[in-house]
Amino acid sequence: MRALSDRVGEPWAPVRLRSVLARHLSAGALAALVVAGCGGGDDSDRAPLAESSAALRARLKGATQSQVSDFPATSGRSLQALADSIGATGTEVGLAGSVFTPGENRLAFGVIDPKTGFVYGKTAVYIADNPNAKARGPFPAPADLLITDPAYRSQTAAAEDDSFAAVYEAQVPLAGTGRKSVLVVTKLDEKPNGVDMVVAPTQITVTAQRRDRIPRPGERPPRINTETVASAGGDLKAIDTRLPPDDMHDVDFADVVGKRPVALLFATPALCESRVCGPVVDIALQLKARYGDRMQFIHQEVYVDNDPSKGLRPPLKAFNLPTEPWLFVFDQAGRLTSRLEGSFGFNAVERAVKTAL
Repeated sequence: MRALSDRVGEPWAPVRLRSVLARHLSAGALAALVVAGCGGGDDSDRAPLAESSAALRARLKGATQSQVSDFPATSGRSLQALADSIGATGTEVGLAGSVFTPGENRLAFGVIDPKTGFVYGKTAVYIADNPNAKARGPFPAPADLLITDPAYRSQTAAAEDDSFAAVYEAQVPLAGTGRKSVLVVTKLDEKPNGVDMVVAPTQITVTAQRRDRIPRPGERPPRINTETVASAGGDLKAIDTRLPPDDMHDVDFADVVGKRPVALLFATPALCESRVCGPVVDIALQLKARYGDRMQFIHQEVYVDNDPSKGLRPPLKAFNLPTEPWLFVFDQAGRLTSRLEGSFGFNAVERAVKTAL
């Protein structure tokens, strides 16, 4: 196998999930998702909303139950040597986040086969300072579904027949700053051509915490006002691109933070560059039905006048957000207990909510 760092296209370079989605959702069998885009469109190509997601959960059961014992031990090998021992390549990694600091980090991503689309199976990640450095891991990365119950699905939702219906998530320890090499290993149930595992490399950049200007757990948020139905003069569509609009615009963040727990979600279902924004809003809406008596759920749109050419709305600038979507959860005292960037599934959002209750 050629050196990982020498492969065509420099796969060790960071890749955003949204750019990978844009590339792969535009191909052949996935074209219907591009027509729907992130913001609605004809839903006739999807599974009926009355259909349960039980079939999808059954199909992805293995992918949601990854364990350390499912994957090769590092045995002191370098990341390159570990990849060579597995051998099968051809998949790519789409990172679902871009902000990493020293310590424990959430690493979320999709695995893509350029020919067939998104790949689901038991998955884990290994990390090292570079491809020739000693590998650490495996760190299990169970898949987290983006599917909500039918009652909470919008026209921007993930459905059972969507190719991108779950995101992988691993908790990885990162030491020091600078670029880190990542190897994603996925076990294939169908074993095409006798191959039972495939590898995909990528890189992440770890920055010093002092350079991370986004609110971190334990901190208090910047002073912001979020838009409400009242502040919009009753024009809900002006402050919500979801179809149909959600009901997470009743109160201003400034009026409730520090008085009760708050889940603040920055997302633009109709205008993000991939299909991840619609599903995360739907997930928040379903969890609001479960936890809304104990926590205030607030959805804040991203662009001024819902027009990307006009730049970011003031709350996003105040939070120093370079990407979206983001979820911030605050306890009753007004301190941040959890934050999530990029694509995050139902389990991740529910865990975040519970940190403040």
